[in-house]
Amino acid sequence: MIIEKGLLKSFNSVDYIADVMINGSYKTPMERVSVARNIPSAAMIDERQVAVLFYDGYNSRNAVIIAVYD
Repeated sequence: MIIEKGLLKSFNSVDYIADVMINGSYKTPMERVSVARNIPSAAMIDERQVAVLFYDGYNSRNAVIIAVYD
């Protein structure tokens, strides 16, 4: 497992998924990353810092946003 810092680009509160720009990767954001349901949707504001847990390499399908911070 790997935990990386990222920047929230967008959030879909219906599906609880987000687009995230991983630090050091400034070209294309990762799309459709799952968000932990214990994070309130009000905290998911664009441009906030997030922690992303990767289960299998850097595949967005095997990742989840586990924290939001400033």
